[in-house]
Amino acid sequence: MRVIAGSARRLQLKTLEGLETRPTTDRIKETLFNMIRDRLVQSQFLDCFAGSGGIGIEALSRGAAKAVFIEKNPRAVECIRQNLRTTHLEDAALVMTCDVVTGLRRLEGKGYCFDTVFMDPPYNHEYERQVLEGLSVFRLVHEETVIIVEASLETDFSYVLELGFEVVRSKEYKTNKHVFLRRKGSA
Repeated sequence: MRVIAGSARRLQLKTLEGLETRPTTDRIKETLFNMIRDRLVQSQFLDCFAGSGGIGIEALSRGAAKAVFIEKNPRAVECIRQNLRTTHLEDAALVMTCDVVTGLRRLEGKGYCFDTVFMDPPYNHEYERQVLEGLSVFRLVHEETVIIVEASLETDFSYVLELGFEVVRSKEYKTNKHVFLRRKGSA
């Protein structure tokens, strides 16, 4: 896995061996960042279920001002920290070792308001729903925030309207998809 573009372009990133994390492939990462590139410069980026940190690091490399990484696996957190040192992006990062909902609670009231939220939870456990429930209550997103969920193809998002969000775009790949959400009524 590597950084695709920006200040850390072409630098190799470490990942955990085994099946504890599922790093987003370079091709899918490139497609994703081509879709959101215009919103990254000087933005605040939240990487939930961060794994080895590849998505948040890509955002920082492409100009995000700050990235917060939330990951509960201590081995993965150490991998994130190593990757931030390798890319020289650690000064723009906050790494939290906890589950995502706890992380959201800890961030509440600390001045964070994210422009982009990315989450890649373990598939088919409804963790994305728990995070969206938290984001619907905590003041961590604004009307223009884009929330991107990487999920299995069969993951249902019909419930998001009741949480105050709407699906604005979906991009399907062979085995998974990216679902783009915003607060309902924002454009």
